[in-house]
Amino acid sequence: MNHPALRVDAAGERLRLLHVHAHPDDESSKGAATTARYVAEGVEVVVATCTGGERGSILNPAMDRPDVLANIAGIRREEMDRARQILGIEQVWLGWVDSGLPEGDPLPPLPEGSFATLDVDVAAEPLVELIRRFRPHVLTTYDENGGYPHPDHIMCHRISMAAVATAADPTASPELGGPWQVLKVYYQLSFNRPRIEALDRAMVERGLESPYAERLAGWTVDPEHEARLTTKVPCADYFAVRDRALLAHATQVDPEGAWFAVPLEVHQRAWPSEDWQLVRSEVPAELPEDDLFAGIAVPVAVAVAG
Repeated sequence: MNHPALRVDAAGERLRLLHVHAHPDDESSKGAATTARYVAEGVEVVVATCTGGERGSILNPAMDRPDVLANIAGIRREEMDRARQILGIEQVWLGWVDSGLPEGDPLPPLPEGSFATLDVDVAAEPLVELIRRFRPHVLTTYDENGGYPHPDHIMCHRISMAAVATAADPTASPELGGPWQVLKVYYQLSFNRPRIEALDRAMVERGLESPYAERLAGWTVDPEHEARLTTKVPCADYFAVRDRALLAHATQVDPEGAWFAVPLEVHQRAWPSEDWQLVRSEVPAELPEDDLFAGIAVPVAVAVAG
């Protein structure tokens, strides 16, 4: 498919995309190649990061040092800034505090005042203000389970959906700006079984060790979840940009770890898209799609003529 160098809506305005993520690094591990593709096409992309990732574990052995742990909040902000530059986006901190991932049986309570403990409407306020100021055509977030059941990811879903509704209501919170209706809302669906199966099969066919065998063996098939996939955005040409953005989060990503066990060219051939679920649309939608802006974007010549 051919894409124009600059993508616009019917009024000739530059297209705008808002990703809402729980922590720094989520924007690079979930949908970053889609982001890079749209930036290259002239779409204005903003990432809203709900928390600073202050309670995140250090997942790269090379960075697991006392000096890093003592300065983790500042380091994660620096990592986010590097990833932002690689992706070519604007990034906004919503200002909430990481809740951490509770462990144990029974689970301990979440830290008082952390993101996932807040009232949803209160936690959504900075996102409502951002939506009304940035006026995105499309917003992406996580599903009701957070993509995986981290309390901050689930809360990210909840405030995203609340903010979309509030931002469109002209009677709600006028102090946060004039109303704006987001035209399409998507859930991010990178971790779906068909994709993992395709990557696993491609590795085995090439005589390579697949990092997914154990995960697939323990994965309960859920046809309802698999049917959620409505939109596959071709973006294989931008997987390398995604990888560079992910590596910018050095505390979170081990260059020798599972994230990079599948060679780039294998990934590009076996599953050349990133995957989404359209969950709300104010414009006519024909499924399946290959573009988050389907039904919104028009050729520049059409917009100018209009």
